[in-house]
Amino acid sequence: MARPKAALRVAVVGATGMVGRELVALLERRRFPAAELRPFSSGRARFSVRFKGRSIPAPAVDFRALAACDLVFLVSSETVARRLAPSLARRGVWVIDDSSEFRLDPKVPLVIPEVNAAALDIHKRLIAGPNCTMTGLAVAGWPLHKVARIRELRIASYQAVSGAGRSALGEFFAQTRVLARRLDFAPDGRAPLFPVPHPRALPRAIAGNVFPQVGSFDAAGYSGEENKVASELRKVWGAPGLRVSVTAVRVPVVRGHALAVWLGFARPLSPARARRLLERAPGLELSQEGGYPTPLDTAGRVPVRAGRLRAGVDSKELALWVVSDNLLKGAALNSVQIAEFLWRRAWLRRDATS
Repeated sequence: MARPKAALRVAVVGATGMVGRELVALLERRRFPAAELRPFSSGRARFSVRFKGRSIPAPAVDFRALAACDLVFLVSSETVARRLAPSLARRGVWVIDDSSEFRLDPKVPLVIPEVNAAALDIHKRLIAGPNCTMTGLAVAGWPLHKVARIRELRIASYQAVSGAGRSALGEFFAQTRVLARRLDFAPDGRAPLFPVPHPRALPRAIAGNVFPQVGSFDAAGYSGEENKVASELRKVWGAPGLRVSVTAVRVPVVRGHALAVWLGFARPLSPARARRLLERAPGLELSQEGGYPTPLDTAGRVPVRAGRLRAGVDSKELALWVVSDNLLKGAALNSVQIAEFLWRRAWLRRDATS
């Protein structure tokens, strides 16, 4: 189907946040056909964004201005998504929401284009983007799942501070400066205990520390992040019976989520065959044997990266290390890729019906 000739009016709500700025930069860098960009701040209008050499003010959200657009990216809170997304979609606006508000709604597609682009439907104009931790695993595990059917996953995630937002990063940097000033060792070689600023954005101090809590705990002892990863992965893969056990850990890393994953299959799958499958997987870069990616060398890079592929406890288990940029593929890039798919299908028109 031919692409529409008319250029698009595109809005970004939350354009001044970390993910929003990445998204605006991607629209320019990937030459998305936005004739007009309308950036909005989720809160007070104090900032502007750069787009195609111009500084564009980002005012507070204006629903009428959003309703006049062809495509709206929501990179804001669940509250903002709940207030705006359904009404805009009913008016024919395409809405790609990066919050968790609609991810598990059975009427809303939850989409990672390399995995389940077929879930996109011209009649469903509200689309949910996935959890940033789950995305890398979904891309890396999908080629293996299609061949040998993954029945069980055990996951330990090591999640960057930027996943908790700008205030958490500020807290991390402030604590790190305090630690650097006080890092003097006692004569016997033991490091003394020293206080850091009291945490507010995160549940514990993060500088020089790790803790197994990302989100609030439920009655069963699972954190919000752990539940999101399990539930969303089942939906994206179309595998409601998938058994998933997750421990989500916050680590003192600025950018890039890493996961140690053990995959249990219905059928035997050798490391050699799995390597061949992963080397051809879209959106994935597999390290050579003996190599592995890290958050530091993955930050700012587009593909999901994986390494340390090896046998597990038997012929039906493999172990894998997965790293992805939580602000790119985990959020902004995935949303832009969805929009690019809609553009290629010539769906980004108000009058498009098939």
